[in-house]
Amino acid sequence: MWTPITLAYNWVHHAAQILDNHVEFDAPIVQLCFQALLEAMSAHQTSAGPLLEGIVHFLKVTASYWSGLFHCYSVPGLPRTNNDLEHVFGTVRHHHRRCTGRKVAPATLVLRGSVQLIACLATQFTTWSAQQLATVSANDWRFLRSQLEQHRIHRVEQRRFRRSPADYLANKRISASLVNFATVVFFEPTNVSNSSSSPTRELSLGHRHLEAVFRLV
Repeated sequence: MWTPITLAYNWVHHAAQILDNHVEFDAPIVQLCFQALLEAMSAHQTSAGPLLEGIVHFLKVTASYWSGLFHCYSVPGLPRTNNDLEHVFGTVRHHHRRCTGRKVAPATLVLRGSVQLIACLATQFTTWSAQQLATVSANDWRFLRSQLEQHRIHRVEQRRFRRSPADYLANKRISASLVNFATVVFFEPTNVSNSSSSPTRELSLGHRHLEAVFRLV
C-alpha cells in the first residue's frame, strides 16, 4: 500500500517543483521537463495500484490545460493561475448577494457585467467625484450604452426563441417580408412618365403586396 502512495507523491511533488520553476528556466525548457514527467507517469501508471484512477485523472486534466499552461513563463507578470480573477468574480457576486438578497446572480450581471466588474474594482481603490465622472466623453458613454443595449436585445431574442422557436422564426419571416415590402413600395424609383403606370395603379399594387405579406401571419 505504501509503495503506490510514495510513487504518486513523488510524481506530484516533482510536478510542483517543475511548475514552480525556482531556477527560472524559459518556457520551452519547463514544457520539456513537464512533458518528460507526464510520459513517465503514463508509462508507469499501473504501478500506482489503487491510485491509478487519480493518476489517469491528473494526466487527463493536464492535457486539457496544456495549451495555456506555460504562457506565464514567457510573459513577465502574468499569473500562473486565475485564482485572483476568480476572487474578483467572487467579490462581485458577494456584493450582489448582499444588495439583492438573492443567492443566484441576477440577469443584469450577465448583461452589464463588463461595466459592473470594472466599477466594482475601481471603487475599491479610489473614490470618484462628480467632476471626475463629468470628464468622460459623452460619445464614448453613448457608444458603451448602445453596446449594452444590443446585448440586452440579443438576450431577449434568445429567450423568445427558447420559449417558442416556431413563433420566433415566423415573426422573423414577417419582419423580413415587411422590410422587403417597404423597400419595393417606398424606395424603388418609378417612372411616372410611363403611360401604363399611374399613382393609383402603384398604390393598388402596394396594397396587393401588403395583403400578400399579411397572409403569412
